[in-house]
Amino acid sequence: MAEWQARDGHLAAALPQGAFRFIALDVETACGDAASICQIGLACVREGGAIETYATYVDPQMRFSGFNTQLHGIAAEHVAGAPLFGEALARLAPLLSRHHLIQHSSFDARALRAACSRFGLAEIAWRWGDSVKIARRAWPEFIGNGGHGLAHLKRQLGLTFEHHDAGEDARAAAIVVLQAEARLGMSFDQILNQPGRRAPEPIYPVSDLIE
Repeated sequence: MAEWQARDGHLAAALPQGAFRFIALDVETACGDAASICQIGLACVREGGAIETYATYVDPQMRFSGFNTQLHGIAAEHVAGAPLFGEALARLAPLLSRHHLIQHSSFDARALRAACSRFGLAEIAWRWGDSVKIARRAWPEFIGNGGHGLAHLKRQLGLTFEHHDAGEDARAAAIVVLQAEARLGMSFDQILNQPGRRAPEPIYPVSDLIE
């Protein structure tokens, strides 16, 4: 499967070590159940903007739906022998708990919470930021005009990544944050905490969730 050869770099990479400005995180799921995490990807951003990516398959111990497999290309055979969710979380938690995490919309944190609940693990309490909200601040012209989903941002910002791979999507979210910081001359913390200038929008318009 040639399409998977481009993803071997993430899957073969060692877990990044050290301190980072922030870490973008993305998950893929096996089916419509948010707890069915089958891949976790990280993009770890150093001071200066260098990005180190990492991804791991996860055996969700759940069925794979044809729709999800068609979307991201991951099927049961890809996760054979992969760590279970609890094993993957135990490896990643020491790194992730020390850093501010970025997700593109709220799905990734929700999926992690759902998986913790399903497998009887303590609920994680990590610091999250949302690159959709950051992108809205930086590119308000996309509100109602394509939105701030990764697919639209890829076209508008000239991003290069393989969509629906957790490592690639995490890297894309990290780049969105870096470009937003450069555009606004503010850190992502400042962008997230900047007072709004308009009435609140729906938290996640459909256009921001279209992938």
